[in-house]
Amino acid sequence: MSDSPTPSVPYRFDVDSNVAALQAAHGEIADGHETGQTATIAGRLMLKRDQGKIVFGVVQDSTGRIQIFAPAKTTPDFEGFAGLNLGDWIGVTGEVIKTRRGELSIRPSAWTLLAPTRRPFPDKWHGITDPDTKYRQRYVDLWVSPEANDALRNRSRILSLTRRWLEDRDFIEVETPMFHHVASGAMARPFATHHNALDIDLFLRIAPELYLKRLTVGGFERVFEIGRVFRNEGISTRHNPEFTMLELYWAYADYHDVMELVENLVSHLAMEICGTTTIAYGDRELDLSAPWRRATMIDLISEHTGLELSIDMNRDELASLARDQGVEVKDWYGPGKLILEIYEKTTESELWGPVFVTDYPKEVSPLSRDHRETPGLTERFEAIVAGRELCNAFSELVDPDEQLARFEEQEAERAAGEAEVMGMDRDYVRALEYGLPPTGGLGIGVDRLVMLLTDSSSIRDVVLFPTLRPEQGIEVGGSHLTDEADPEDDAGAEVAEEPT
Repeated sequence: MSDSPTPSVPYRFDVDSNVAALQAAHGEIADGHETGQTATIAGRLMLKRDQGKIVFGVVQDSTGRIQIFAPAKTTPDFEGFAGLNLGDWIGVTGEVIKTRRGELSIRPSAWTLLAPTRRPFPDKWHGITDPDTKYRQRYVDLWVSPEANDALRNRSRILSLTRRWLEDRDFIEVETPMFHHVASGAMARPFATHHNALDIDLFLRIAPELYLKRLTVGGFERVFEIGRVFRNEGISTRHNPEFTMLELYWAYADYHDVMELVENLVSHLAMEICGTTTIAYGDRELDLSAPWRRATMIDLISEHTGLELSIDMNRDELASLARDQGVEVKDWYGPGKLILEIYEKTTESELWGPVFVTDYPKEVSPLSRDHRETPGLTERFEAIVAGRELCNAFSELVDPDEQLARFEEQEAERAAGEAEVMGMDRDYVRALEYGLPPTGGLGIGVDRLVMLLTDSSSIRDVVLFPTLRPEQGIEVGGSHLTDEADPEDDAGAEVAEEPT
C-alpha cells in the first residue's frame, strides 16, 4: 500500500444508477452487445485484473457488483486506473455493455477516485478469517462477507416488517426512558451511572416494562416499544450486554391471546424474510407455521426426565431431586425456583420447538398474574425455538397489593444474597392503584429473532457492533496507540436467559 499523501478527492459525486438497476435493465442482453446507454455508478473496487492493455475491475455498491471493462485505448488516465488499490472508492461513468464472455460491464469514459484506502483490503476469496477482527472492523467485514451483510440488512427488514405488522393491528409505538431510578421490570444486574446536576444515581434500563404498563394505566390500550436494554452480565453466543427488545402490552388480552400474536408474527416474518415458514436453522429444520405447541413447564420436565413434579411438593424433596440433576441448590430457593432450575438444567435446551412453555412458578414470576386454576403458578409463558428462549410473556399482574408483596419478596431475596432481583418501584405500585385493566404483555429478544431467521449461530453476527474488550494497541497514522485492556478472549460465562 502506498505511503504517498492522500490525493485530492471531490466533495460530492453525482450517481444516476446502481448495480441492481443495471442488472435488471440490461442483464438479459446478448453477449458482446453494446447498449449505447451511459450510466454513472460509485462503489468500492473489490477485484482487479491487469492484462496489460485491458484492466478488468469489479465495483461493488450497496446493491451488488458489476465489472469495469477498461481498455487502455479509451480509458482516461489508464495508468492511474491500473494503479488503483483494492478497496478504493471510485466513481465510474461509461457505456453499459456485455462482454463476449457474457459479463455485464461498464466501459469507462470517465472515472474518479472518491476515497483511497490506506490499509490492505481483504480479497473476496479469503475475506476476514480472524473472528476478533471480523467483529471489531465491521466496516470491512460488511464488504467482504456477503453473509454478514445479508444478515444485518435482514435485521433492518425484520424491524420494519414488525412495526408495520403491529401498527396494522392498532398498536402504537412509543419511547420510554433509558435512565431508571429503580432497576426493575426484569431480573438482571443493571449498569449504574450518576447524574451530576441532580446528584442522583441512575440505572440504564434492564427492561421498559413498567413504564409501558404505566402507559396502559394511562389509556394506551395497545402499545409497543423497540429499543435497547442493558444488562450487566456475561457475554456468550446468545448474550450481549446491550441488546434490542420488542415489548408490547395489550389491554383486555391474556397470555393465550399473546401466544397467538407471537406465532402469527413470527410465521409472517419467516414468510417475508425466508419465503417459507419451514426454515433451516443449523443442520435441522424448523416449522414456524401457526399454531405452535403449548405445554406446561412441569409436563415438559416429565417428558424429558421422567420426574413427576408438583408446585406442592415438599421443598427438601424437590431440592434433593434438583441436586440429582446437577443443580447447585441455594438455601433461599423455594419450590418454584427449584422447579425452574430443574427445567433449565434438563429440559429447555432439548426443546427444538417451537413450543410455548407455560405456567411458570409464582416464585420466579414477580410481574405475572396468578394462574386462574392452579395455585402457586402464574399465567406466564416463554417461547422456546431451537433450544433457546425467544420471548417471555404474561397475563400481567394487576393487583397493587399483590404487586407490592411480590416486590417485598424480591427485596428479601436480595438481602439473602441474590443479585438478579427486581428493585422496589413504589411509583409503579401507585400507578396500579389507579387501575390496570386485564392486560397481556410480551417481550421478544429481537437479536435472537434475527438469529433465527438468518440462520446465525452467534448474536455477534446480527449485531452491527457487539461489545468487545478494548484493543490493546491500534496503529493509526503511523503511530501505535496503546491502552490497558486485558488481551484475554471476550467470551464470558454463560448467563441465564433474559427474563422480561
